[in-house]
Amino acid sequence: MMSGKIFLSVAFSICFVLLVNGQLSSDITPQQYVEKYNEWAVMNMKRSGVPASITLAQGMLESRNGNSRLAVEANNHFGIKCHDWTGEKVYHHDDRRNECFRKYNSVYDSFADHARFLSTRSRYAFLFELEITDYKGWARGLKKAGYATDPNYAKRLIDIIERYELYKFDEEGAGETTWRQLQSRRRSSGGHVIDPYVEHEVRFNNGVRYINVKPEDTFSSIAEEFDLRDWELPKYNDLDESGRRVTDYNYLYIEPKRNKAHPDHPFHVVKEGQTMFEISQIYGMKLKKLYRYNNMDEGEEPRPGERISLRKRIDN
Repeated sequence: MMSGKIFLSVAFSICFVLLVNGQLSSDITPQQYVEKYNEWAVMNMKRSGVPASITLAQGMLESRNGNSRLAVEANNHFGIKCHDWTGEKVYHHDDRRNECFRKYNSVYDSFADHARFLSTRSRYAFLFELEITDYKGWARGLKKAGYATDPNYAKRLIDIIERYELYKFDEEGAGETTWRQLQSRRRSSGGHVIDPYVEHEVRFNNGVRYINVKPEDTFSSIAEEFDLRDWELPKYNDLDESGRRVTDYNYLYIEPKRNKAHPDHPFHVVKEGQTMFEISQIYGMKLKKLYRYNNMDEGEEPRPGERISLRKRIDN
């Protein structure tokens, strides 16, 4: 029979293994958070001008690396409160009890809304006059603008950025052409970014931007709105030259789809009447890759109940 001292020693050892820097071993670590979300941060940097390092550091700090109750239950990684929000809401104790916070359908939506939140509110406009790689200026500016009440907020962001070398992602996202376009847009809008997607709300699926199609839309009008060439919208959505109307589709991607589905979706079970095209659109992945992973000829369709691989080639 195990003695009391030995039992306590074993229990302490188990707790020590489970607890690392105050986190349970099942929690997402800072390194895992960076690996998982750095692409989205860079993507939103190119779209809005918010430095990727700031996005990642805020997400890590505000959501405890994606482990906070708000992040887990509401996909809210940035602590953004309701304000003029018309979507779903959750209530959470913060500076005051039962404060209203935004709830998102996915973490993608949280990242996109964070970029939109900072780039369309006048109180953050002065931040966009800074160099896009000036993470220290951005961190101090966010505190000055009142993003958080913590007096050490700027220092905490800077410490996270430097500890995990998040500034490297700013260099990746600071494309010269994109930055000049953003600066031009700010000058024409009085210093802050007017949401460039005023006609269509941009959403994310598998990290790819898409829009819901409206009854009055045409391929040409969407291409003009998002500064796309005539061939890009059909190519991004694997559309042929069949002469179909844009309103034949519920939604369209406005940038290239990915080679694989999200890791949460390794396969898909085909429903009655579903086509390979529909499946590729559902998961935001390229149609050619979908055919290749499943050893199918282009144009071939799956059978109801068939298991379709979304991330790797299946064995014959």
